[in-house]
Amino acid sequence: MNDAVPQAADTEPDTEPDTGAPQDGPAGPAPLGVPRTPTGNAEVDAHVERLADADHLTTDGHLEVYEDVHRGLRDALTALDTRPGPPSAHGHRS
Repeated sequence: MNDAVPQAADTEPDTEPDTGAPQDGPAGPAPLGVPRTPTGNAEVDAHVERLADADHLTTDGHLEVYEDVHRGLRDALTALDTRPGPPSAHGHRS
């Protein structure tokens, strides 16, 4: 009968070999690689391109970019409603 006391090496769980990569925190920001297709409207395209700024931020910084882009796109859409268009073909009848 072997009454040997287990050694520390016998009782510790196996650990992964050190690969040199940090394991403690979340990965840093990385571009999503989502293509942004130009719309042909310079104002709208500028706002859509602003989305690329989020690629360089951690997720807690995305909200500011998204809100800024949303506000700009909403303003551009609202401006379309306030621009005078061509006169109505029906005109005003009296």
